[in-house]
This record gives sequence, C-alpha cells and structure tokens, in this order.
Amino acid sequence: MGRDLSLAPCGLVVDRTEAEAGVLVILGHPVSRIADCPLCGSPSTRIHSTYQRSLADLPSHGRAVRIKLSTRRFRCVVATCSRRIFTERLAATAGRPFARRTTRLEGIVHHLGLALGGRPGQSFARRLLLPVSKDTLLRVVRRYSAPPATAPRAVGIDDWAFRRGHRYGTIICDLEQRRIIDLLPDREAATVTVDWRDRAGSWCRLYPGCH
Repeated sequence: MGRDLSLAPCGLVVDRTEAEAGVLVILGHPVSRIADCPLCGSPSTRIHSTYQRSLADLPSHGRAVRIKLSTRRFRCVVATCSRRIFTERLAATAGRPFARRTTRLEGIVHHLGLALGGRPGQSFARRLLLPVSKDTLLRVVRRYSAPPATAPRAVGIDDWAFRRGHRYGTIICDLEQRRIIDLLPDREAATVTVDWRDRAGSWCRLYPGCH
C-alpha cells in the first residue's frame, strides 16, 4: 500500500525509497486513477501498459534525489478519436510533459539561471547537489522568458563567453524590461546587423508605430 510522502511533489504516491551511492531514489506512481486524452479531452480508465519515468528532484539530507515513477499508457474510449493510446500527464505540481525535472526543481534552476547565468550558476548548482549544466540553465531561462508586449525602446548589446578565451557570443537585452531579447552565436558586427535588421522589421510589422 503506497503512502504519501510530504517531501515528494503533490500528485504522487510513494511506494518505497532506496538509497544508492550518493542518491536517494523514490519509487512511486501518480495518485490519479484516470487520465484525460490530450487530443479529445475524454477521461479514460482503460490502461494499455506501463513504463518507468525518471525525474530529478530537490536534494535531501546531503543526497541527490531521483524519483522513478510507474507511469501508465491509456486507451482513448472515444471511437472517433485518432489518438488511440496516450500517456498520462502528471499534475502540474509534479512535472511538465516530457520534463526530466520536477516542477519545483525547474523553478530553482530557472532562478539560478536568472541570478547567476551559465557557468557561475553551474558551479553553484553543483554545490547544491543539482546536476545541471550551464547550457541547461540558459535554455531554461529562455524557455520561461515571455515575449515583450511592446517593441523595446532602450536596447543594450554586449559580448559574453560561451567558453572564456575560446568562443564568444553577443547578448541583446531590453534595458527597460530587463529581459534577454536574443543570444547570437558570435560577436561579429555583421551578425548583429543582420539579426537586428530582421528583428526590427518584425517589430514594425507587429507595431506599425515603431521606427
């Protein structure tokens, strides 16, 4: 019989825990007994098969934590639906579809990327027992960055290091909104000019009053 574990994300039932070398493994399953078809939205209780899904979670008691879930595939009960078999979605408090980290760990990674950037964030995350690379930190920041509601009026351009002393890129920021607009693969003036011309054209199409 599974039991709820307060340290686990909401929406999951924990069956047991195992200790491996430097890692605490939590084995469990989603709490819901039904799942909605992502195509037609119809609920289903007809289980087709199961598979194991792995999620990294916040560290605990000096150990990294990995959650291994017994996740189900369901059959859609609507005969006219083209999605015959689908995978159940976890609760939003547990994890996004196809994610490899829990929602709460994703939030920490996002804030680390915002506060420290790539390489410093990676170094600090390693001390916190969070296995995340500098590229992942930057990718998560860009994933959650909302598009600007208006065309930027004050823009900052500077170079930054993919790898210090070897490879550099260009970062373009909206200084008023304090948001990253784009990351360019190099710091050549021609690359910035072409990207900026294309971007300005897009803004003028979206916002006819801009110049």
